[in-house]
Amino acid sequence: MPATRPRLYAHPFSSYSQKALIALYENQIPFDYRNLEDALASAEWSALWPMRRFPVLVDGARTVFEATSIIEHLDVHHPGPVKLIPEDRDAALEVRMLDRFFDNYVSTPQQKVVLDRLRPEADRDARGVEDARAMLETAYDWLEPHMAGREWAAGSAFSLADCAAAPFLFYADWTHPIDERYAHVRAYRERLLARPSFKRAVDEARPYRPYFPLGAPDRD
Repeated sequence: MPATRPRLYAHPFSSYSQKALIALYENQIPFDYRNLEDALASAEWSALWPMRRFPVLVDGARTVFEATSIIEHLDVHHPGPVKLIPEDRDAALEVRMLDRFFDNYVSTPQQKVVLDRLRPEADRDARGVEDARAMLETAYDWLEPHMAGREWAAGSAFSLADCAAAPFLFYADWTHPIDERYAHVRAYRERLLARPSFKRAVDEARPYRPYFPLGAPDRD
């Protein structure tokens, strides 16, 4: 790949943007942050990816979309001391599986609840929101014994799975609070918040908390 700085088109308050940012911050990869609050950056992003979903990474001649793929790309082309995807294929399989768990069973239902609030009241999907909350509860219930005795999602090493878990559990707890009976999940969320890479992403997003459709709680 060319020796140019990659450009990340992202929004600081976006969970999927934060997922990619964590990977960049973990390995202190130099990059140009194209904040989509900026009109010019937003126009560039729209031209790059007509689906209008973020983040998008441009690295030389290559454009990479989807946060997981961006982290995979960084692992190959901008490796650093924190190996977010293990070399061992069995270990990597678990990391990727857990990444999909956090995407599909934490982030997807969390966003269903939030996006429904943005609809006109007559168009809201009460049954869909109820089902999404039930999915979040099931996800917390599965994750609780999984995290017993573990520091990070896939074991003792911080990985791609934790890049996903950090923002998704962060916003999930705002949307459908993690009950006290899920002590291991709550402790894991606290460890993620203490991780410098995620703490930086959370701090960068603070000015945008009024954007949260459900009303951001007065806590992290």
